[in-house]
Amino acid sequence: LWWAHSPPARLPRPPPADAGSGPVGPCGRRAYAPPAERKRFYQNVSISQGEGGFEINLDHRKLKTPQAKLFTVPSEALAIAVATEWDSQKDTIKFYTMHLTTLCNTALDNPMQRNKTQLIRAAVKFLETDTVCYRVEEPPALAELQKNEWDPVVAWAEKRYNVTIGSSTSILGPNIPASTKETFVSHLASYNMWALQGIEFVITQLKSLILSMSLIDRHITVEKAVLLSRLEEEYQIQRWGNVEWAHDYDLCELRARTAAGTLFVHLCSESSTVKHKLLQD
Repeated sequence: LWWAHSPPARLPRPPPADAGSGPVGPCGRRAYAPPAERKRFYQNVSISQGEGGFEINLDHRKLKTPQAKLFTVPSEALAIAVATEWDSQKDTIKFYTMHLTTLCNTALDNPMQRNKTQLIRAAVKFLETDTVCYRVEEPPALAELQKNEWDPVVAWAEKRYNVTIGSSTSILGPNIPASTKETFVSHLASYNMWALQGIEFVITQLKSLILSMSLIDRHITVEKAVLLSRLEEEYQIQRWGNVEWAHDYDLCELRARTAAGTLFVHLCSESSTVKHKLLQD
């Protein structure tokens, strides 16, 4: 009933069949992972409220995390969303499609044992290499496209957070003021640990703190955020054509991960509960 979070920017890859809760890999990611797929072994999915929060039941068995902890989430809305992931699986369980469940596993197990300050600093560090801050000078058409599409988002972020961000064509990137970083540190501190896990996940998908916060603040949509994060690739596709199935798969996968991460942040930040209801076929 468990598996680990797969690397965010890669396509799903089946691990060894005997993978278990092994050590952390060289890049700091967990070395254990589930099979890519498994035959569905349960009939019904339900949620129940326990002492620590809301639990997921597969028939009469309670879901556990990779570290064998009871799978318990803080809100009913998030529990329903996770249960829906399990209930929507057909004859085969496709673990790599269940992004909300794996984000919960990460929040519950915290395999790298990071505290809130470390999560915030890791998120803010992306400003130094933020996608929308790196610009090209050639070709002119792409440079113009970046200016037209990215400048409004940067301008929004500067006004929203009262900071200076800017952009650069230098390989060294823009010189982000220390005051800007501290402002984002203070803003992110308003989120709880669970939401911060989701924010970092979205940032790793888009390679951009600015796009991620624009998305989470509902300034742009998931589709727009993904398009802006892939602007150069989309430009090349328009010029040279699409690689059959590969580009479309990448696009759909990125949208799914980004949407799941954003939903996770919102559900973990939601203080109210939803009306209890049973899952139906």
